[in-house]
Amino acid sequence: MKQNNRSKSLLAFVVLLLGMLSFAPTLAQEKSIVFWGGLIFSEKANNALVARAQKWGEENGVKVEVVMINQNETVQTVSAAIEAGTLPDVLDLGRDFMLLLSKQNQLVAVDDLYAEIGKAHGGWLKSADSLVTSKDFGGKIYGIPYATNGNVLYRRNDLLEPKGFKDAPKTWEELSDMARAINNPPDLYSMGFALSNVGDGNLTTTMLQSWGGRIADDTGKTCTIDSQATRDFLTWISKAYADGLFPPGATTWDGAGDNTAYQSGQAGFIANPGSVRNYLVDNDPELADATKYSALPAGPAMRISPVGTVVRSIPVTSKNQDLAAELIKYLADDDFTAEYYSSAIYGPALENHIKAPIFTESAVHAGLLDLALNGTAGAFPDVNNAAFAEYQTNFLTPRMVQRIVVDGLSIDDAIKETQDACQVIYDKNNT
Repeated sequence: MKQNNRSKSLLAFVVLLLGMLSFAPTLAQEKSIVFWGGLIFSEKANNALVARAQKWGEENGVKVEVVMINQNETVQTVSAAIEAGTLPDVLDLGRDFMLLLSKQNQLVAVDDLYAEIGKAHGGWLKSADSLVTSKDFGGKIYGIPYATNGNVLYRRNDLLEPKGFKDAPKTWEELSDMARAINNPPDLYSMGFALSNVGDGNLTTTMLQSWGGRIADDTGKTCTIDSQATRDFLTWISKAYADGLFPPGATTWDGAGDNTAYQSGQAGFIANPGSVRNYLVDNDPELADATKYSALPAGPAMRISPVGTVVRSIPVTSKNQDLAAELIKYLADDDFTAEYYSSAIYGPALENHIKAPIFTESAVHAGLLDLALNGTAGAFPDVNNAAFAEYQTNFLTPRMVQRIVVDGLSIDDAIKETQDACQVIYDKNNT
């Protein structure tokens, strides 16, 4: 009898062991996540983000695979992953692309996580909050801001001051006059602004709006590219290009084109969040000392200083959504964020993060803080809806400029082409 009981006990143990072994692969799978981080032009910041994510994994027994994605390649990389069914568990996105993905039902709503992180870090700044809670998201939140972003104007004061220009340009037209005074091709092309199909190229939309141009009307449904303000803007920028103020490659630059031009001493002006400043301080302190910073200039109609945000989102395809949320919370830590901002190119998104020392130590970061607190939100003066986001992610304003300065289209023909393409986008998003 005792022998029979021992046999039954042994059998039960074997069954239990086999059950544990069969469960082990599932457990291992649940303890492994993939994070696509936003690659920026700061190796130190990128390394800090990777190290922080992996530290969380080590502390929690989770294998974390971090893949850094160039932010100028996020749209095509994520689009390809959606097709292939290979999206990660959590990823960094720009606000406009987050909006488009939310409309495609690709992202998890994170309202509770947003409220929890906000409460833990002093509350969300109004600029960041407005960008992720707008009515176009249908009452849901699909991304957790980890920073605000935007451009400040860099200028070569060492070249400008001897020509009598001691102050920052107040208008874009004044900037082009200053640019003509220091232009010296092929050694220096003074207007180092991207005219290519990358995020930096969308500065041209800001320029157009400062001339009084609009992408669409106040209903956010009808495109208004075809206007006298657009013609006036295109006349100004195409003349500046024809006069040789832009580098010849500006229409095909990748996301690093303007950075490289300024860092190599071949540009007189650029618009940049701060990564170039970080590079100059470490690698060319003489050029850093020769550089001054200011807000973006005004156009004939108004001054536009867009503030945007970058977010962390969780795809609906993630099988580890709870772990992804825990990682996002861990990355919002005040001390880590202060460390990250010190070498990154961002302003704060949370009240506690304003206290990061870099915002008083660096002129560029002080400008980014000012932008976070006082900049013009999103698409202003346009409606910041999904159609505007798609217009921007398709780079229709820089493409319009390219059609004139590269392909030789007339201003009227380029406007008509862009107006038609714009209306297709707005019709699609308003049906």
